[in-house]
Amino acid sequence: MSNKDRFEFGENWARFLSTLDDKRIDVAKQSLQALIQVNEFKQLRFLDAGSGSGLFSLAASQLGADVTSFDLDQNSVACTRQLKERFCPDSISWNVLEGSLADRNFLNSLGRFDVVYCWGVIHHTGEMWNCLENLLPLVKPGGRIVLAIYNDESYISGIWQGIKRTYQKIPKMTRPIFVAVVGAVLFFKRLIVTIMASCLRLFMLKNPFVPFLNWANETKSRGMNGWHDLVDWVGGWPFEVAKPEAVFRFMRDRDFVMQDFSTSGGHGCNEFVFVRERPVDVSHQAVEEQVSLIRPEIQGR
Repeated sequence: MSNKDRFEFGENWARFLSTLDDKRIDVAKQSLQALIQVNEFKQLRFLDAGSGSGLFSLAASQLGADVTSFDLDQNSVACTRQLKERFCPDSISWNVLEGSLADRNFLNSLGRFDVVYCWGVIHHTGEMWNCLENLLPLVKPGGRIVLAIYNDESYISGIWQGIKRTYQKIPKMTRPIFVAVVGAVLFFKRLIVTIMASCLRLFMLKNPFVPFLNWANETKSRGMNGWHDLVDWVGGWPFEVAKPEAVFRFMRDRDFVMQDFSTSGGHGCNEFVFVRERPVDVSHQAVEEQVSLIRPEIQGR
């Protein structure tokens, strides 16, 4: 796929950097610590595979990790380098590169890492499973890989594919309007669901404001910005999806064990943390049981 057919992620993240402050960075650091279940990052080698804005590379660096960042998009590489120069100008333990998940020779040159972080990236490559296959050898035995991959919702995912293709085809000057329209539809859909949940809680004599608080906290959970996330979501192309059980089985067959997961409950990303090891007490049947527990939850949403 030619670069002209890809969404310009780096341009979007360059605009996001103007909103970045210490509070967002602290939230990003807390998100990483909670996700990886490690508070101390010193002596950890951290790979940010598809660094985007560079926020999570910065967070890992400030937590003490030895960081390598790379991205295919030149503007994303520039964003990451800008953050390094702005916050860690003298750091010799943060290396920023331009490279592709599809380039095995490049990936093999990077070495192995304690943490490979690939959040919301691999489904935008146009060859998701091949790129994931390329990335796995970079995880040390006992190391972790963090993935966020769009949930497969069948025909709904097909609708989103059409929305993203439309974004790519319309003139640039009209794209913000298109994003705003899509965002308004999503907002009112979520508003109706939240009001219904609030009324139900009120009927059950529970705090009716909880659904609204949960909604407000969602976009803050990783230190990102709601508008730039929306632009990324509406315009992000290429676009691939996967059911959670497909990801679990792919990783299981390559000797990775699930450490944690979070389901999107819709068209967002399912989040996975896998460890590169197979404990003696984790059998093939046990992993299948893990998958079977997830499948009803996804189908019921």
